[in-house]
Amino acid sequence: MPTGDRQVRWGVIGTARIATERVVPALQRGALGRVAAIASRQIDRARRAASELRIPKAYGAYDDLLADPDIDVVYVPLPNPFHVEWATRAAEAGKHVLVEKPVAMDAAGAAALVVVRDRTGVLIQEAFMIRAHPQWETAIDLVRRERLGVVRAVHVFFGYHNLDPRDIRNVPELGGGGLLDIGCYIVHVARWMFAREPSRALGIIDRDPALGIDRLTSMMLDFDGGHAVGTCATQVVPYQRVQVVGEKGRLEIRIPFNAPAGRPSRLWLDRGTDLAGGGMTAIDIEPADQYTRQGDRFAQAILDGAAAPLPLEDAVANMRVLDALRLSARRPSPA
Repeated sequence: MPTGDRQVRWGVIGTARIATERVVPALQRGALGRVAAIASRQIDRARRAASELRIPKAYGAYDDLLADPDIDVVYVPLPNPFHVEWATRAAEAGKHVLVEKPVAMDAAGAAALVVVRDRTGVLIQEAFMIRAHPQWETAIDLVRRERLGVVRAVHVFFGYHNLDPRDIRNVPELGGGGLLDIGCYIVHVARWMFAREPSRALGIIDRDPALGIDRLTSMMLDFDGGHAVGTCATQVVPYQRVQVVGEKGRLEIRIPFNAPAGRPSRLWLDRGTDLAGGGMTAIDIEPADQYTRQGDRFAQAILDGAAAPLPLEDAVANMRVLDALRLSARRPSPA
């Protein structure tokens, strides 16, 4: 581990678009790390990505990257079914691991990674990048300081339009479908806002007859005194929004999940003076790259020998709710 320059050396397993277009460039802009290597199962693809992104090393096998003694931490953006396997291999190779969400296909897989983390002594974290964005830090602060009063309802919509059968998000065997891809954000946000786990979960799923993935999933989570309602969709006009409604106020997050890095974000705090919006106040948030901030925070924890910013136990809890929603959706409803 480098100590003089206070930077960690990242290795990237896979050349998924989330990695090459967003996360790797963001890590390269960070203060506490540099991307030292990238791997693909096809060496030509790895070399092309390395050339385009100015990464010094390219590997044609994931294990070769894990064997590199100059790599401190590995980012895993592989398809969902391979997260646990390669996070485990990276940890066993002595590398810290930032793994894309969802961290596993189910809660059992996420729990298995907790065992791996404890056995190997490395940090493993699920990459919910929104945790690092200042708009969310502001939102959570407002809720915790009870600026909304007691929170009673959280409403979330997250949707995009994708009919490409070649896209892994539309392949059931690769963990495709709305619930695992973006529904995990809805569950995460609800649990974060209420700061507790739901006691009940109801899920309703509509599947694409050709692709086989859940293209429309709605959920209701009971937090005993508060409800979260959410819908994720993969075949609708792109739209996302979060509403948090309390006894004294309402908070609206306009672009909650894909906040543009190059321009300010905006929250709306509504005191409920009138339904025409007379009690609304805009809260402007400075521009921020949530991927850069996520990478630097994880790197800081590594350098300091501290715990991961987002405990892996949170990933287990999130997956338990996702499992419950899938189970609920399979149960027959009364006539």
